Amino acid sequence: MSELIRKTAVELAQLIASGEVSSEEVTRAHLERINEVDGDVHAFLYVDETNALEAAREVDKNIQAGNLQSPLAGVPLALKDVLTMKDVPTTCGSKILEGWKPQYDSTVVTRLRNAGVIILGKTNMDEFAMGSSTEYSAYGPTRNPWDLTRIPGGSGGGSAASLAAFEAPLAIGTDTGGSIRQPAAVTGTVGVKPTYGGVSRYGLVALASSLDQAGPCTRSVMDAALLHQLIAGYDPMDSTSINSPVPDVVAAAKNQSIKGMKIGLVKQLGGEGYQAGVRERFDEVVALLGSLGAEVIEISCPSFEYALAAYYLILPSECSSNLAKFDGMRYGLRVGDDGKHSVEEVMSLSRAAGFGPEVKRRIMLGTFALSSGYYDAYYGSAQKVRTLIAKDFTDAFSQVDVLISPTAPTTAFKIGDKVDDPLAMYLNDVATIPVNLAGNCAMSIPIGLAKEDNLPVGLQIMAPVMADDRLYFLGAVIEAALEAQWGHRFIEKVPS
Repeated sequence: MSELIRKTAVELAQLIASGEVSSEEVTRAHLERINEVDGDVHAFLYVDETNALEAAREVDKNIQAGNLQSPLAGVPLALKDVLTMKDVPTTCGSKILEGWKPQYDSTVVTRLRNAGVIILGKTNMDEFAMGSSTEYSAYGPTRNPWDLTRIPGGSGGGSAASLAAFEAPLAIGTDTGGSIRQPAAVTGTVGVKPTYGGVSRYGLVALASSLDQAGPCTRSVMDAALLHQLIAGYDPMDSTSINSPVPDVVAAAKNQSIKGMKIGLVKQLGGEGYQAGVRERFDEVVALLGSLGAEVIEISCPSFEYALAAYYLILPSECSSNLAKFDGMRYGLRVGDDGKHSVEEVMSLSRAAGFGPEVKRRIMLGTFALSSGYYDAYYGSAQKVRTLIAKDFTDAFSQVDVLISPTAPTTAFKIGDKVDDPLAMYLNDVATIPVNLAGNCAMSIPIGLAKEDNLPVGLQIMAPVMADDRLYFLGAVIEAALEAQWGHRFIEKVPS
């Protein structure tokens, strides 16, 4: 196994820029690793080897000519299969889009290409990003590199698993209710959900338009900061894009002191339902923050108790509308087009064959919640709760700089344990959902292993809208302090 695959993105970028190694060498090392282990992990749905190597050679030519495109030029990346990439299959983990090749790049992909980042391929995900385990992919589950019998989180389990399996040093995920942060927590990686509108959604196949947000997945806080800086910023192609300067997250990640920082401990995100080993690691970090000079204050956000219920009315309602276009008429799977069925029958047969059980479940829930006579009672009430959650955040951030909680209530559970229990599956996102409802930013970083199962535990840091730099400010200090205690990078303990 090449030592290159164990290096951080920052280390690889420095080696490539200095000419010590080429981008092509680095890319080949990661492609070889994918070939070696992905049969077991199944992080990737599509590996774009030819185009990746061609892009790497182009970066090498640019560097030789004195043109360094970005601080991450030449570094490979894994892309969640919900972002369009021209002439490359984009399935969203669904049979209904099997074989579809978009004719355009998403803005995130355009910015990655312009920066000289090498896109290795598309990663596995829960179908249309609906799930908390990557077991709802139509192409089979992804497995957690820490324990192949366990889930890697969802819906972006493929992106997170590719990092933990050393198949890629960088990845892009999307976060609708925790789908960057929750996989990061259970795979021992770093995942950031930027402020809603901080990263363009153009070319991101929508699940819930008011909740979805693309963001960086990495193995270190600084790697995440550099990737965040590349993909963030205003995009006129996205009506939800924020036309404001991107917070300087790279400078924030170089911070070395949190003395005097006020950190809020969210009362509602802990206690009953949280695994003992998760609580133990979290409590240790709270103590560490105090020893580093931060002031830790318990904060009550009472409306958070209703976040899960509100989310699972808002999200299905939006997805029932967004997924209406997948009908077998324009692209993707078409069933029953034999001249014997009407257009309506072809649409019905195509959707029945193309969508999996979780997608069908949420479409039905959303259609019911939006139906005449029920709209105000369900969808309208959920939006009122959303307003109260945003107010709780506003009140909390008037008292503290950031909020913290465990990222997920448990470590990675066994594949198959919860797939037949939708409610138990939904509860995995209980700590991450409030951020999406309010549009704030959040990060998950690894904080150790749970005593019960020796699996990763994540810490969630939450900050106000457009204060993404605070995530990196605190995250970098905690990461450095913990690594000093352990004497190694956390990811070095993942089984090989």
